[in-house]
Amino acid sequence: MRKRFTDKVVLITGGGSGIGRATAVRLATEDAKLVLVDISEQGLADAAEEVRKTVSDAEVLTVVADVSEEAGVERYVAETLGAHGRIDAFFNNAGVPPTPRRTEDIRTEEFARNISINLTGVFLGLKHVLKVMREQGHGRVLNTTSLFGIRANGAGSDYHAAKHGVVGLTLNSGVEYGPYGVTVNAIAPGSILTPMMEKHLRSARDNNLEQIDKALDQVPTKRFGRAEEVAATVAFLLSDEALYINAAVVTIDGGRSAKA
Repeated sequence: MRKRFTDKVVLITGGGSGIGRATAVRLATEDAKLVLVDISEQGLADAAEEVRKTVSDAEVLTVVADVSEEAGVERYVAETLGAHGRIDAFFNNAGVPPTPRRTEDIRTEEFARNISINLTGVFLGLKHVLKVMREQGHGRVLNTTSLFGIRANGAGSDYHAAKHGVVGLTLNSGVEYGPYGVTVNAIAPGSILTPMMEKHLRSARDNNLEQIDKALDQVPTKRFGRAEEVAATVAFLLSDEALYINAAVVTIDGGRSAKA
């Protein structure tokens, strides 16, 4: 495997599980210097252990932080700069699942929580990392939106609102920071079988198998995606091979968004 991240510092939020953890493992195989951020200390410990099982001499710094709080974001940026002096790539990935109910049944505090993590958390990451990248004259940023940031599912308006907002932040920030040598893109994953997806499927219906079948009916490839498959795309988009991709949203959904 060609190593595209030798001497590159990569910051990943939501690095303790799912797509974030899979991306950390993938980038470690390409020699990245990793900084993993998550609200779960145990998740971070497990992720770092998995990374080092894959690459024994991997360089991994972990930071426990709540991405919805500006002080936490300032801390993970400061700790990254303190350890490495720069941020070459930023996977702005932390998030929580939707409330799988009708709009009228979503409590105001549930809506506020989803917005605070899935949208404000992304904004705060951009606010503090883009300043660093503008000043250093280079950087690759990749936000995580969702299939439901570009389409609608008919439930979970809190999640849809947040993820549509991430698309807006991505497009505008890409236009705004492109002149400074910084690209800002997003991935829009569909049905990726991560722990968060499994939890969402269980909460959506008592009969989990029925809910899985319903979800797969919408996917032309007739299977869930794997976190490792998403990680491969993330690695490309954060690498210098993707220098001319900017202000773009890349779907990773088995063709679901194209289906009528």
